[in-house]
Amino acid sequence: MALLIALPVLLLFAAFFSGAETALTAASRAKLRALAEKGARGAQAALAIAEDRERMIGALLLGRTAAKVALAALATLWLIRLEGGVALAVAGATLALLVFAEVLPRALAVAFPETAATALAAPAGLAIALLSPVVTVIRALVRGLLRLVGIHPDAEGRMLAMREEIEEAIAQGHSGGAVEKEDRDRLLGALQLGDRTVEEVMKHRRQIAMLDADAAPDAILSAVLASPHTRLPLWRGEPENIVGVIHAKDLLREVERLVRGGEGTLADLDVVKVAMKPYFVPETTPLDEQMREFLKRRTHFALVVDEYGALQGLITLEDIIEEIVGDIRDEFDVVKKEDAPSRDATGAYLVDGAMTIRDLNRAMDWALPDDEANTIAGLVIHEAQMIPLEGQVFSFHGFRFEVLERRENRLTRLRIRPLS
Repeated sequence: MALLIALPVLLLFAAFFSGAETALTAASRAKLRALAEKGARGAQAALAIAEDRERMIGALLLGRTAAKVALAALATLWLIRLEGGVALAVAGATLALLVFAEVLPRALAVAFPETAATALAAPAGLAIALLSPVVTVIRALVRGLLRLVGIHPDAEGRMLAMREEIEEAIAQGHSGGAVEKEDRDRLLGALQLGDRTVEEVMKHRRQIAMLDADAAPDAILSAVLASPHTRLPLWRGEPENIVGVIHAKDLLREVERLVRGGEGTLADLDVVKVAMKPYFVPETTPLDEQMREFLKRRTHFALVVDEYGALQGLITLEDIIEEIVGDIRDEFDVVKKEDAPSRDATGAYLVDGAMTIRDLNRAMDWALPDDEANTIAGLVIHEAQMIPLEGQVFSFHGFRFEVLERRENRLTRLRIRPLS
């Protein structure tokens, strides 16, 4: 008789621990926080329990395992007394555990995670408190074993895992149709800013429009007015020697003061005096850190240097924002047809060699790797282990790459076709 009473009690305990673990891990923290702000004590308890995720899962897993082992032992002891012996005992215990201690409570918890979490938080908290001493010993033992094989778990690892889960959820939401491609790109772009460096998104020094500080004032004024950019670096002696950054508004104010104010002529213009002090940043700076620096300094423009102090390029706040929201163009931007991938008559895509891999992946929804190179041309050179000639064809990463144009050592135009 005692066995008949103990069996459903243990089954109930096993179901409780299974349902509590699923509910507390599946419940949305944002929804629980909203319920807690409305005064729901169960939601407050659930949030408190979830703070130490490792302790929570360890205690609930320990309780569920103990209940299932005891249930299996007692069920076997009772059923072997019946006709059918061990085979009947195994079949009966397995079916009861699977249906009532695993599938049913987990299905209910997944269907109503926040409701289940708030309802089970109080008894789960009590169980966790009672089992905490054992869990602490087990955690210490597990960490000791992990250290023996060179693994050191830490809080940073948990944060990275949480971020990976968020990224995976966004990707799955897009594949399932719940998240639009543009929204996915923006969310992932914001999450990945810390993984990317200034070097990966900067405008290369070959593409920078710069002014010679020793040029005639009228030539400088004409160049500034003709440029689509409001800020232009000034060099003196050689392009590597940047002496300042001229802002179009500052230059025009100085011209107005000299010419319209009657304080001189255009020939008296000292462009270096008007220029701002250049702001240099290392090429290895993470993008999220550089964005914070831009906001802190209240500036949008920085020159990028390598470890030897040599000029590598420039970066603006707009470049970083474009990593999140995509390409930003205004009425002064010069748009070239070759900037965007275009499709030819064969169905392949014509791509500028200087286009970044990240921009191409975002535009075409591809997944070309950008670990070893920033641009499409760089990827082809890296994979080919040479600087290809015009007409050469390569196949890697599921794509066919054909070099259409080469200028000096630069691949300026490629034809790309997915192999699948």
